[in-house]
Amino acid sequence: MPKKGGKGQAAMTEEERLLYMHQKAQAEEEMAKRKEDMLTQFLKEKLQKEEKNSVVNLHKLTQQWRTVMRQTRATELRRDISILSQTFERVVDRKDSVIKSLVCDLSEAEHQSAHALRAHLSCVDRLLELQKSRLAVLELKWTSSLEELISDYNTVREHLLSKHQQDTAYLADVTFSMEQHYIELENEAKQDYQSTRDDIKNRNIEEKHALRVQLEGTVEELWGQFQQALRSYNEATEDRHIAFEALRTRDHKSAQEIDTQMRRLQKMQDSISALRVRLNSGQREGEAAARGLRVAREQVTHQARQLKAQLSQARATERNQLANLTVHSNAAAKKLQGIIAQGEKLLRLAEMCRKLETEEEKILPFYESSLSAQEQIQDRNQAAAPPTEELAKAMHDFEDLGRFWQRYNKVSLERACLEQERAGLAQENQRLRLLLQQYLEGISVSDQILRHQNPLLIVSAQTLASATPPADSQPIKRHTVIEAAHVVQRTL
Repeated sequence: MPKKGGKGQAAMTEEERLLYMHQKAQAEEEMAKRKEDMLTQFLKEKLQKEEKNSVVNLHKLTQQWRTVMRQTRATELRRDISILSQTFERVVDRKDSVIKSLVCDLSEAEHQSAHALRAHLSCVDRLLELQKSRLAVLELKWTSSLEELISDYNTVREHLLSKHQQDTAYLADVTFSMEQHYIELENEAKQDYQSTRDDIKNRNIEEKHALRVQLEGTVEELWGQFQQALRSYNEATEDRHIAFEALRTRDHKSAQEIDTQMRRLQKMQDSISALRVRLNSGQREGEAAARGLRVAREQVTHQARQLKAQLSQARATERNQLANLTVHSNAAAKKLQGIIAQGEKLLRLAEMCRKLETEEEKILPFYESSLSAQEQIQDRNQAAAPPTEELAKAMHDFEDLGRFWQRYNKVSLERACLEQERAGLAQENQRLRLLLQQYLEGISVSDQILRHQNPLLIVSAQTLASATPPADSQPIKRHTVIEAAHVVQRTL
């Protein structure tokens, strides 16, 4: 069979062989793609299953952690509630004492205010009596002055009335005499006017009569001359008269036409003048409007420039403010993140410390004061007094942290005691190591040990004293030590 296949491939042409190889490569690529797809599908399904399992497990862990945290938090809250109830009772007692003192002060203040009110009312009554007496005296003075003024007014009024009557009588006499004088002057002027009028009238009549006679003669002579000239003129100008009549009719017609044309022309001139007036007024209005628009455009452009400058300035200021705000916000965010990290660290440390606290520390977190009752009263009075120094004022603002500092001082004292105890234990450990080394060197035999002094052959009082503790000495306390790394790995 392979020989046959070999012969078949050998019998293929070059093109068929290339086509066969190409199809074979495509089939291998499709198989590889199918395998990759199946593998990716399998991995995706496995990843989804793992994610679902991880979510379920995480949910279970969170549920268990929440139950544990709820239990611990409930115990802590109960303990805090008991402490808060005690503090609340102390605060209530203090407030009751303050209220009692305030009630006493209020009663004393009411008594003082009543006494002051009575004194004020008595003073007001005395002032009212003084005011009434003063008003009575002023009323008497006012009535006396009013009577004097009335009497003076009556005397002055009578004097003025008598003088007025005398003046009116004198003026009546003067007016009567003046009227008589002017009547006489008027009569004399009328008589002179009538006499002169009659003289002028007679003279004018005589001159008129003479002029009429003279003019009648001259008019008759002129009328005769006119009639003769008229006859000669009519004889000479009869043909011209006929032509004149024709021309006059034509002139009348042309005059009428001219009149109509003039009226039409006048109307057109009136309309032209009206249109010119309207045009001038329109031009003036247009120029005024153009000037107004030009001024408005200049104002608008000026306002636009100002607004643009203000807008650019406002944008610059806002940009600066935004830059400052971003810088400050970034700084504040960083600072807050640091504070949050510090707070989270403090909370973790507090939880760790809370777990490492003893039952006594959990029940009584604050140590009892070593001061006497009198010293505590003096301390309270000094704390209630207003501070005078700047440092005392600054400390007064942090008065609420007193309990914290109390616990902190307690922890610091315990830490110092533990460090001292640790140093003593380290010294004791070193001493024991030396004793053990001496014991091992004593029981072993070697060339290096024999070159030195053998501790088994030397009796040292100091060594014996340090090795054998006295009978009346107290037993050494042993403490269990837990590494911090082990605690952190188990708690976090």
